Amino acid sequence: MSDIAKVQNAVMSASFLKRFGPWLLLALGLIVLPFFFSSNIAVYTMNLMGIFIIFALSYNMLLGQGGMLSFGHAVYFGLGGFMSVHFMNYIEADIFVVPVVIVPIFGGLIGLLFAVIVGSFSTRRAGTVFAMISLGIGELIASCSLIFVAFFGGEEGISADRTMGPEVMGVDFAQDIEVYYLIAVWAFITIALMYLFSRTPMGRMANAVRDNDERIEFIGYSQRKVRFISFCASGFFAGIAGGLFAINFEIVTEENLNALTSGVVLLMAYIGGVGFFVGPIVGAVVFTLLQTLLSNYTEIWQLYVGVLFVSTVMYAPQGLTGLIAMHIPAFKMKRLRVLAVPYVRAGIPTLLLLAGISGFLETIHHVRSAAVGETTMSLLGIEFDTHTIMPWIIIAVLVVVGGYLTKTQMPQLREAWDEANAPLKSDEGGAS
Repeated sequence: MSDIAKVQNAVMSASFLKRFGPWLLLALGLIVLPFFFSSNIAVYTMNLMGIFIIFALSYNMLLGQGGMLSFGHAVYFGLGGFMSVHFMNYIEADIFVVPVVIVPIFGGLIGLLFAVIVGSFSTRRAGTVFAMISLGIGELIASCSLIFVAFFGGEEGISADRTMGPEVMGVDFAQDIEVYYLIAVWAFITIALMYLFSRTPMGRMANAVRDNDERIEFIGYSQRKVRFISFCASGFFAGIAGGLFAINFEIVTEENLNALTSGVVLLMAYIGGVGFFVGPIVGAVVFTLLQTLLSNYTEIWQLYVGVLFVSTVMYAPQGLTGLIAMHIPAFKMKRLRVLAVPYVRAGIPTLLLLAGISGFLETIHHVRSAAVGETTMSLLGIEFDTHTIMPWIIIAVLVVVGGYLTKTQMPQLREAWDEANAPLKSDEGGAS
């Protein structure tokens, strides 16, 4: 009896770790990250990363789970931010006496309210019609932000002071690290809620509507209601992200709800992979790092983001997460080592090719934007004169040699890939 009990306990422990292990690791990671990255720029980056993760996941509820391509999702993010910053001003004026920690919920509610209004007519159709409606709504609200100055503050936006609310356990959120833990708590809660939503019958139905909406109608479900509920939930979580943005930066402007921000969240979701729940998380992390770190080294970082997006669409439509997931079969069959050498052989010339292309872009940008007579530039710590022939020769050699070697290595890489993913003989025997 004791042996049976031990086996049952072991099975229960394994089941518990499999079910809750990732969430425990996520919580632990959020807690200890500031101990390893404690600089001001690191905390700033992690704060922005947490906000963008919530924002991108909320967008993926539309695109990835529901198949609704939206060009105006920043509306709910921005309105949530404006509502939250106004609420912080109400707290400062003693109109409301509530801690700042619950302010994001009011941003979520205004996002939900506006999503209910817009979703009541926009979710009747999907595809191009829905996308055009979302684009029109986005431009409408962006225009209103410059007209209704009392609420939106015009071009200057609305600012607030997050330290004016009642303290929570002695914390007044004057320090960025305190705001980090506030964002981390909200990120953990919202990630868990959005994951649970994706596992509910409604979340499953959203996937079904995305794949075949006519079949859903045939079996008795309303595709419009499914889209509407997903749309409202997405607006709610986007509003929470906007509220956290308002707390972190203490200002919200028209830029936070215009088409540019809507394009940013689309980039994050698609680069990470809209077909996976963790895809937008990966995309938000990558985009934030590019925005905050790469922008310190180059003025054309947005061009690199655009190139990354186009490359993802053309060569990795499942996103960066999809690229990782493609290696799971080889990992399960313990064949990843087959790909190691071909990856190195193809990776080195590819890096040379990318270095040449990047050097060309940076040099062209310097030639076009530098002051008159300023011909010297620095690239990776190397200074050279852009008006001499040698730098251009080196760039051309990198592009030509890197491109040629990359092309010659591709057939071997394909052969290694086929070998690593070939079915096991036991599987072939079982299938026969």
